[in-house]
Amino acid sequence: MSKASALVMGVGPRQGLGAALCRKFAREGLFVYVCGRSKEKLEYVCTEIIEEGYNATPIVADLTDKDDIDQMTEIIVENESIIELAVYNAGNNRMESFLDMKPEIFEGMWRILCYGAFLSSQSILRLMLDQKEDASKQSIFYTGASGSMRGKAMFSSFASGKGAMRLMCQSIAKEFGPKGIHIAHFIIDGVINGDKVVKGFPEFAGKLGEEGMLNLDAIAQTYWSIHQQDKSAWTHEVDLRPNIEPF
Repeated sequence: MSKASALVMGVGPRQGLGAALCRKFAREGLFVYVCGRSKEKLEYVCTEIIEEGYNATPIVADLTDKDDIDQMTEIIVENESIIELAVYNAGNNRMESFLDMKPEIFEGMWRILCYGAFLSSQSILRLMLDQKEDASKQSIFYTGASGSMRGKAMFSSFASGKGAMRLMCQSIAKEFGPKGIHIAHFIIDGVINGDKVVKGFPEFAGKLGEEGMLNLDAIAQTYWSIHQQDKSAWTHEVDLRPNIEPF
């Protein structure tokens, strides 16, 4: 029996945006595919969802590898799942002087931020078009950042990849929106209150405080709300930040 499903790509620690999206989509009744590079982290997130009484399964994949992307899609098809919502949440950040940056670092950042989004989008769009008659809604969402809009000093590789992905999203939206697939780009303009910052940079997180960081569940709620929009009033791009964040 076919089941309405969500695919979240770029899932890391339990206290991270990818995991928060997985939990939200599962609680809303979707079967969730939890995709990322770390089998241990993926299984932990899936176990947590299953223990709550919902459904999830892990997919280990390198999102910059076409063979892994093809295998990811095959798993979904073989499981008779109808993908109604997919999120590309993969990405890294790096602070480094432009003149110190090695070419392989710049290329690697672009590959995960933009090239991986390209590969996965092609595969998911083909699948969604094949499944169109069986899906109640179809959305593909992308996690952006303030770097998607402007390049700050010391963040040239990050801004280059995120900016390229944003423009790709615009192009995809204009081509596939008329075909009923909702493409949206989410600009996370601030620090997320997750393990990456709280555990990796505790002093910085402490200085910001909870009010100065974006709450994971609040972000996930916004993604879900955009997915619920009527096609007569779709949002393509939305920015999120704490109320005290300057912009």
